[in-house]
Amino acid sequence: MSTFLAIDFETANYGSDSACAIGLVRVEDKTIVSEEVRLICPPTPDFNFTHIHGIRWEDVEFEPTFDHVWPEVEPLFEGIDFLAAHNSAFDRKVLNSCCKTYDLPMPEPEFICTVQLARKMWEVRPTKLPNVAHFLGLDLDHHDALSDSRACANIVIAAERDGWDFVTGYENVGERYIAFDG
Repeated sequence: MSTFLAIDFETANYGSDSACAIGLVRVEDKTIVSEEVRLICPPTPDFNFTHIHGIRWEDVEFEPTFDHVWPEVEPLFEGIDFLAAHNSAFDRKVLNSCCKTYDLPMPEPEFICTVQLARKMWEVRPTKLPNVAHFLGLDLDHHDALSDSRACANIVIAAERDGWDFVTGYENVGERYIAFDG
């Protein structure tokens, strides 16, 4: 059984370091043990995606920047086997960019992409987060960082219950294989 952290970022604009919210859900032995959500003040007041997630500059201008949020959430990364994210390339890029902008070390665990996991495990198509959540019967308030990361955590939990094993990096389900997104 794994210990992992599901992560979801919401961004203010096209800058990959423009995180304005982070949702984190820690799972140990198929059980959610901790949930955190934080609003983040991005490096600039430029907001292009309010219509997607509802977060405005006025909501975050007095919130801490990523370098001040990081010490509060970094303990959740300790002792994890992997990070999980839906469309992990996006969240990995945001995490890398925020760490680089504020000269913070990037967490070392690799990412598991729950888009790929859902496609390979259950042949779900399309695999946007609302589609996979519906398929698995999960509650979702899409583009709410905590709700998205909770859904992502539950996708991995469901995959583990259905036989997926992170240790080997793939699961043989008939002729289908799941690979790490690293």
